[in-house]
Amino acid sequence: MPDALPDVSRDAWSGVHRGPLREGEWVRLTDQKGRRHNFELVPGKRFFSNRGHLEHDELIGREEGFTVTSSAGGEYLVFRPLLSEFVVSMPRGAAVVYPKDAAQIVAMADIFPGAHVVEAGVGSGALTCSLLRAVGPFGKVSSYERREEFAEVARKNVTQFFGAPDGQTHPAWQLILGDLAEALPASGERCDRIILDMLAPWECLDAAADALVPGGIVCAYVATTTQLSRFVETVRLHGGFTEPQPWESLVRDWHVEGLAVRPGHKMIGHTAFLVTARRMAPGQRPPLKRRRPAPGAYGPDYLGPRPPGVPAEDAIEDLAADTTADTTADVTGDVTET
Repeated sequence: MPDALPDVSRDAWSGVHRGPLREGEWVRLTDQKGRRHNFELVPGKRFFSNRGHLEHDELIGREEGFTVTSSAGGEYLVFRPLLSEFVVSMPRGAAVVYPKDAAQIVAMADIFPGAHVVEAGVGSGALTCSLLRAVGPFGKVSSYERREEFAEVARKNVTQFFGAPDGQTHPAWQLILGDLAEALPASGERCDRIILDMLAPWECLDAAADALVPGGIVCAYVATTTQLSRFVETVRLHGGFTEPQPWESLVRDWHVEGLAVRPGHKMIGHTAFLVTARRMAPGQRPPLKRRRPAPGAYGPDYLGPRPPGVPAEDAIEDLAADTTADTTADVTGDVTET
């Protein structure tokens, strides 16, 4: 890039640019109804909508943050897209991790500059962009993806956001095609954080435990309650992690106009559950929970893994039968005496 442009240093690898808009960059147009359009600036091309067209050349060379009028009189606000805006509009191979969840992962999994983060399930590269920005150029993000078509989409999206004019990718990023459960142990890598965004994250828990340094964090991103239950109970059964912490975040916007202050009609509700746990030192186990599980929590209908100290199903049934017999005897005795 020309040194004369007041741009962000290339050494930062932030994906952010300052100064006039230039060809090859993406811009985000917002109309009067809040509808958004994202596209790459290409000299000589036109942007078309139901409100006419705009020449790309009218945008190139201007400072972002201006209003432009289309051929049919439509007004558009023009800015470079933020990362949170880029990831929800970029091409997709798989569903993306939405910004509200990516922010929670970066904060609650404590992703820091210089960290080595392993990501399983790169999807379309949305979370990868947030992780790379958090670890910086001196950290490392190793992304494992089993499906080649998803890996290719993610490679294009991450390069589009961070890439240099020559197509260079982020220096901290390594994209590996393969199954983390097999490829990570074979690599011998040690890491600070592991993010599992996949269908069955419990299948990778042993590999994650071996790769994480003591005090490291594993974080799972799952969509359903059955996945949430299976992963949490598998972490407990493993014994090499602290008590898992599951949660979800909901985001609600507000309508504010004069005295009309109320919740908005739209809400970003459930997208996924997040679970974090910290790696214990080798040979160490966390203290057993002193709070007993709720009655029936691990009853006959529960078929998943059981944490240490929880009796098997037949033991629960025997205990229930003994309790029923004792209660019946007590009731019978009371009736006889009466």
